[in-house]
Amino acid sequence: MKRWLFFCFSLLLASANAQDFETVFERSGGTQSVTYQQLIKYYHELDEQYATIRMAEAGETDTYYPLHVVYYSNDAGFDIAEWKAKNKLIILINNGIHPGEPDGIDASMMLLRDAAQGKIKVPDNVVLAVIPVFNIGGMLNRGSHSRANQNGPLEYGFRGNAQNLDLNRDFMKMDAKETQSLVSLFRSLDPDIFIDNHVSDGADYQHVMTLLTTQYDKLGGVMGKYLKENLEPSVYREMKKKDYDLVPYVNHWGHTPEQGWLAFHEGPRFASGFAALYHTFSFVSETHMLKPFKQRVEATYTMMSSFIRIAGADGAEIQKTRARQKAAYMKQSAIPIAWVSDSSSHSTITFKGYESGFKPSDISGKPRLYYDKEKPYTKQITYYDHYKASQTVAAPRAYYVPRGWGRVVERLKVNNVMMQEVQSDTLMQLGVYIIAGYETSPRPYEGHYLHSKVRVKYEKQFVKLYKGDYIVSLNQPSARYLVEVLEPTAPDAFFAWGFFDAILQQKEYFSDYVFEDEGARLLQADKALQQKLNEQKSADAKFAEDGEAQLDFVYKNSPYYEPVHMRYPVFRLD
Repeated sequence: MKRWLFFCFSLLLASANAQDFETVFERSGGTQSVTYQQLIKYYHELDEQYATIRMAEAGETDTYYPLHVVYYSNDAGFDIAEWKAKNKLIILINNGIHPGEPDGIDASMMLLRDAAQGKIKVPDNVVLAVIPVFNIGGMLNRGSHSRANQNGPLEYGFRGNAQNLDLNRDFMKMDAKETQSLVSLFRSLDPDIFIDNHVSDGADYQHVMTLLTTQYDKLGGVMGKYLKENLEPSVYREMKKKDYDLVPYVNHWGHTPEQGWLAFHEGPRFASGFAALYHTFSFVSETHMLKPFKQRVEATYTMMSSFIRIAGADGAEIQKTRARQKAAYMKQSAIPIAWVSDSSSHSTITFKGYESGFKPSDISGKPRLYYDKEKPYTKQITYYDHYKASQTVAAPRAYYVPRGWGRVVERLKVNNVMMQEVQSDTLMQLGVYIIAGYETSPRPYEGHYLHSKVRVKYEKQFVKLYKGDYIVSLNQPSARYLVEVLEPTAPDAFFAWGFFDAILQQKEYFSDYVFEDEGARLLQADKALQQKLNEQKSADAKFAEDGEAQLDFVYKNSPYYEPVHMRYPVFRLD
């Protein structure tokens, strides 16, 4: 009798605990999203109640509040080194990079609670690391109107963080403290799978959930092949079993989706593109903004639980594929740094949309696009999912990074890049880039004036290195990241983001009336320079009529011209 009473009491206690952990989303019938304070309180209480849950601080943010990470482990072990030793497959889930898209925030609360309560099964070989909300500043900036076309919840956060930065463009420049904290956590975890939960805007269609997968060709190697042939199809099959017809992220612009679209190219400025640099299988779940909030959260929950099941079943193969890719990249002689869509090849996908048309606008009277939900269709759509490298660079044995470029060095350290210090002042012959040309955006983009179409000349020079400068070998797991961030012509390199702009400005010059006499002396003494000047005048009629330009030409071809002007300050050991 006592045993029966104890059993009944345990059931009542479990039921009460389950009721206590009902989320704001559930209590509201799927119309409301949790606030920041409610979110953190909820996870604190989960941590206190369940041994399989552990919440920890993961670093600073641009707000007063720290970045948190919530871990789930069946055996209540939370030592990352032990996870690695036991070959645990690590899934890192990021929520609220855009807090106006809160589906993952609310879905993850239920997912971790249900895992702790045994309502969903997390395989023993899988551990979870969940960011409750990444953009805390944006979540605190709560309102109801910033997502003008979104169907709920009643209130939600804002896209910009405390610096008004879009954090999903910050992973190479790392201007936000929370980005640096997440990158540091990412490098410690080295997750096998990364999931970034979002809400998509754009065309109207029947699908509740779409999936942005790292592009296979860009991921490359054995991982690209495995992703395309095994891992991604498994996700589609698993979601289909749960009555979700997945399609790739609907990346169409300037037309309606039945005409097909290009696979999204997520460069390394994006969270998923950055993760791919470290050979992590990366995915962005994109629920559709026009679907009710309740449906979107449920779909996100289902997507995450599907990844968990697949990871448990295929964990050994996922980890083996990653290991092979990492080893290959440390030895790879040529690394692609820029990509373009290959329109000569495509796939066909089944797309469930709505017929579209045009009618007069009630505002302007001009034709406006609309989708007719009374006319659903299912069509085969052309999907351009192949990319080819548009630029490839020979990988050096190492880079030399002068210590004085502190913002760059700091970001390499956050990425856990292995670096050695130069032990004494020395002179070395190294590969040097001279910036020959570039274009700069006339408008700021995420706090920077981006450079593009960068042209360089490459030559060997003797370079002064000083004690404390850094030697960065490519024989390390960060090899692909290093090439994409340190090669000046890479689209998301430090140079593109303006980290080296000081070299683009001359620090010394000359007075015309003084240098006229010295320039004449130089030409008299250096017949080769005189010949070079004559050739330039013959080739350029405008130059031949411009005395100031000719004097500048002589100066820039003389020993007086500063060698560091336009010289990219990261050097290569080939």
